[in-house]
Amino acid sequence: MEKDENVKENEQVNESEITIESTDGETSNIQIADDVVAVIAGKAVSEAPGVYAMAGGFAGGISEVLSGKKNLSKGIKVDVGEKETKIDVNIIVEYGSRIPDVAFDIQNRVKTAVEGMTGLKVVAVNVHVQGVNTEASEEEKEEETDTENK
Repeated sequence: MEKDENVKENEQVNESEITIESTDGETSNIQIADDVVAVIAGKAVSEAPGVYAMAGGFAGGISEVLSGKKNLSKGIKVDVGEKETKIDVNIIVEYGSRIPDVAFDIQNRVKTAVEGMTGLKVVAVNVHVQGVNTEASEEEKEEETDTENK
């Protein structure tokens, strides 16, 4: 009965299998869930300069508010094959950041982190810029206006 439950759980979660051959000639499989790759990529993206936030949609924002936890896989879509993966990243950039530089930095960070931690080959990191945060520049303008009016 316990094996049937494990099989059902494995069918519900998309997993990647990595086959490792030991020195004895025996092979073993390591399974990495898509969500694990998404969290690794999300952590790498969140550390990149020029990224204001991840764009994950309305449902992701609600679950983050209700749980009180930051969802590191928000805005990340992962397509994992047997030995390779393709990752899509949705971000909002900070106003004043050079978007091509931010995107290139994200691609390098994600590729390095995922390949280093999982052993999967990252064939593509697609960066989708969903918006630009202009709130910081508006606050600076308000402060300048307040200073000039005094």
